[in-house]
Amino acid sequence: MASDPRWLASVWPFVRAQLPPVPARVLEIGCGPLGGFVPALLGGGYDAVGVDPEAPNGPGYHRVEFEQYQPPAPVEGVVASTSLHHVADLDEVLDRVATALAPEGALVVVEWAWERFDEATARWCFARLAPPAPTAEPGWLNEYQQRWAASGQPWDAYCRAWAAAEGLHAGQAILAGLDERFDRRLCTDGPYFFPDLAGTTEADEQAAIDAGQVQATGIRYAGRLP
Repeated sequence: MASDPRWLASVWPFVRAQLPPVPARVLEIGCGPLGGFVPALLGGGYDAVGVDPEAPNGPGYHRVEFEQYQPPAPVEGVVASTSLHHVADLDEVLDRVATALAPEGALVVVEWAWERFDEATARWCFARLAPPAPTAEPGWLNEYQQRWAASGQPWDAYCRAWAAAEGLHAGQAILAGLDERFDRRLCTDGPYFFPDLAGTTEADEQAAIDAGQVQATGIRYAGRLP
């Protein structure tokens, strides 16, 4: 998700609006193989780096886990887009974020609350999946749908077992950890799945949320280091 061009284009205005003015130093956690927001940050005049084991092999990127990266100096901004729910030790990562930030540095987080992924939301998503191309690997939602069907389990049991097996952190746990360390400036819920759905826009998913057809599983958070 973090590297999907539709996702990046949709989330970039929010990320940009929460960051300090250029030429601030900004670190992106989990930039992915496309570089995440680093190209847009560099193009906008920021001094930006991306940290991810699958980051591009080039200047401005560090191909390591964030837990193994030591910034040469404190940064004025940190961006984490759909990366925190995957980390092994959430508290360790958030402590490292706090250490990496300069005083009053900005933290921008875009996340997923998997615990809100109920059956009605899942069925709405699955009905909008395009068949995978013959030579392409199925997307995560296609694979998830197939595994649920094969399991024979009720949705709630399957979803929780899957999240436990993947070691996913719940959205509420992420927010609690953030609020322990940072001053919350903004936090909203909204769409998350639209980049993986055929013929579905962010506005379409928001309309379904507003109509009560699906849960708002996306989280957009902005905070400051005290």
